Amino acid sequence: MKNILLYLPQGFEAYEASVFTDVMGWSREVGAEPVSVVTTALRPEITCTWNLIVRPEAAFESIDPEKFDALAIPGGFESAGFYEDAFDERFLGLIRTFDRSGKPIASVCVGALPIGKSGVLKNRKATTYDLPDGSRRTQLARYGAEVLDERIVVDQNIITSTGPATALEVAFRLLEMLTSKSNKESVREQMRLP
Repeated sequence: MKNILLYLPQGFEAYEASVFTDVMGWSREVGAEPVSVVTTALRPEITCTWNLIVRPEAAFESIDPEKFDALAIPGGFESAGFYEDAFDERFLGLIRTFDRSGKPIASVCVGALPIGKSGVLKNRKATTYDLPDGSRRTQLARYGAEVLDERIVVDQNIITSTGPATALEVAFRLLEMLTSKSNKESVREQMRLP
């Protein structure tokens, strides 16, 4: 069984995290190739963007990256404290570890920004949330990424996307990377998705 580490920063968007737990849960239940998800955070309790309170399954300091096949990162809101944990050097180091091993890293919305800040997107294609003033995409470009105006961008092992509307597709792309196209299609069909 493949294992995904789902990192939950303070102020993350619950929907953007739940797509990973749901899609992989369906894969365990009805798919040909099951995938497990373990949540972690720097805090024992996290408040999501819209005030949902969550307790991660594993303390961050107990995580052994060798036991995981992929990393997933939801986005969140600055006003809810997202960047406090998303930009923490301990997490940025974990991103570098996953990338050095060539393991998939999947992000939704501004979940791309800590990937960029970690340095692993230098000279690689990526995207992120498109604010009307373009500030988040400008920020991602400052980290060295080649920012594309596309809903989802895959560059080698890294998936980035533009916002909540892309979240489900990001989870399915990660499922396909870890298992197979046929498993992904089977899970989509069982979930009654087009």
